Amino acid sequence: MKIVADTHTHTLASGHAYSTIIENAHEASAKGIGAIAMTDHGPMMPGVSGLLHFRNLKAIPEYIYGVRIIKGAEVNITDYDGGLDIPDEVLSRLEFRIASLHDIIIRPGTPEENTSGVINALKNPYIDVVAHPGNPAFPVDIDKVVRTAAKYNKLIEINNSSFKTRRGCGANCLEFVKKCKQYGVRIACGSDAHMCYDIGSFGRVLELLEEAEMPEELVIGTSILKIEEYLKERKASRPTIK
Repeated sequence: MKIVADTHTHTLASGHAYSTIIENAHEASAKGIGAIAMTDHGPMMPGVSGLLHFRNLKAIPEYIYGVRIIKGAEVNITDYDGGLDIPDEVLSRLEFRIASLHDIIIRPGTPEENTSGVINALKNPYIDVVAHPGNPAFPVDIDKVVRTAAKYNKLIEINNSSFKTRRGCGANCLEFVKKCKQYGVRIACGSDAHMCYDIGSFGRVLELLEEAEMPEELVIGTSILKIEEYLKERKASRPTIK
């Protein structure tokens, strides 16, 4: 299995990342990665750019060095009701939106509270995927989260960086993959690169997918066509904000 789309990457705009979108695209091109999602952190993350960054992503070309640039955001879940730190009006301008829990934004809650936050974020029509949901600091009911993703045609991310930064996530990530396989939920593969050299790094993700014998048709990053079709699906299903 080869992954050709990296759906979780960061640029200098995230404040604690160290490469530009041009550097990320150049690295992706050199590695044979055909698409990257530019998913900088939402405004509640310390040190990041503000909402104007996301409002002005139209300034970024659709292709850089032949790499498709998918304009998105990593949106912070701010409460257990699924509140987000980027308003729908701004999210509606983007192509791809991932939602995630970070302990610098919200204290880890009980499994019930964490699950509620993730599920309610997935119900938002402008959210496409939940990022690094296997984080052991935020335990969730994996079955409920995956069934919610199935109901709303959302993606579950398996995050390569988590195996370094969220130690102990392996068992949870494997369970997420198994549940996605059971319910037919598609998986997004993200490097979570905060430096261009990590773009397209999927070593641990691929090991996990192989262990679970995950069907390739459920791994959205194995084809640019799959990504583009999913973006079209999601655009067609969302309400329009004028």
